[in-house]
Amino acid sequence: MEKERKELSYLSKTYTRVQTLMNRVNEESVKEAHRKQEKGKATGVDGIAKEEYGLNLDENVKRLMARMRASSYWPQPVRRSYIPKANGKKRPLGIPSYEDRLVQGVMAETLSGIYEERFLDCSYGYRPERSPHDAVAAINEIVMTRKVNCVLEADIKGFFDNVNHEWLMKFLEHDIADKIFLKYVKRFLTAGVMEAGEWQETDKGTPQGGQISPVLANVYLHYVLDLWVEKALRGACKGEIHYVRYADDFLMTFQSEYEAKQAIEWLKQRLLKFGLELSEEKTRIIPFGRFKGGKDRFDLVGFTFYNTKTRAGKYRLGIMTNKKKLKAKRQEIKAWLRTKLTRPIAETMTELKAKLRGHYNYYGVSGNSQMIAKFCWYVKVTCLRMLNRRHQKRSMKTDKFARIWRHYQETPRITKNIWKWKTKLA
Repeated sequence: MEKERKELSYLSKTYTRVQTLMNRVNEESVKEAHRKQEKGKATGVDGIAKEEYGLNLDENVKRLMARMRASSYWPQPVRRSYIPKANGKKRPLGIPSYEDRLVQGVMAETLSGIYEERFLDCSYGYRPERSPHDAVAAINEIVMTRKVNCVLEADIKGFFDNVNHEWLMKFLEHDIADKIFLKYVKRFLTAGVMEAGEWQETDKGTPQGGQISPVLANVYLHYVLDLWVEKALRGACKGEIHYVRYADDFLMTFQSEYEAKQAIEWLKQRLLKFGLELSEEKTRIIPFGRFKGGKDRFDLVGFTFYNTKTRAGKYRLGIMTNKKKLKAKRQEIKAWLRTKLTRPIAETMTELKAKLRGHYNYYGVSGNSQMIAKFCWYVKVTCLRMLNRRHQKRSMKTDKFARIWRHYQETPRITKNIWKWKTKLA
């Protein structure tokens, strides 16, 4: 895959419009995509899982390639299901059929290889070798080292459901000359959704749950927002502007509050041109930074950013786990522990260790030690209560539980030192 990525990178650097991409969707790449699929995942409208498809893998892939060469391969509708959100609402989730998942995976990697040379440093979501922690580190560097007096926190209303297909295809055609490759992208976009046995047309939006959706979203916002901020907005403002985007969530920092207010109006017009709309209730300007900062806070990638000071009285950007995310994590771990009432303690503690380690690996950023310690304490207390429910006559003594906890669990620790993170600011 590394060789493929280098080849795509070279093509993207060398040619304005890249050709001959469809030949990368071949038997070898599709089989590799099959090997990468996780077992036990929900099935699409075809009802086929990885295990079943793999029983006759060679023949299945040969038939798929024959249909693609004959242009008779049409993606099936995405099966829509719903998963609960922390606020009590439900989030729609799309589940593609198995073969569509494989083809999308290969095409997504191809698109990623082409666009990594073209995307700007201001975007961090769904890109290789980039993570939410890179976005957090970039925000920290901007606020701590640049001229920041206010933050524009913005949200695009229903972005993934409102991507305009016509504009998206124009953006892709600007960089890709392979008509067959683009034809299959369009087929994925218009495959539709199957819900409660009824097919629904998709005349806008990106394939829900599909592996190709994140990179298509990045392409769309690269042209709609990233380049616009870099080439138009910065040129229209006299003060400093900085911009960070993770998927469809983004924020801007301004030196001038007046220019921030102007930017909102320009931003509305820009998004409207491409079929998008700002969420009024989630878009705001807040005074922020060493000179203008107060008690206002803003959020991105599961973290809350606020103004604070060091013990020596110097300004510092505070970073903590977002309270809504923390509440959801608590509810999740509590519900999980309830399912372990009859399981062996060793098994439960081992699984719990992996869950806590995952929490520390994500939220254990510089300055957030207190919040991850509080989460660990909550889990510890909840776990003790769960174990006590197993004993009807007498409770587990705290000293015994403390020994068990020390044996299995790690001490909460900072895993990401974003204060020394090397970032590339656009």
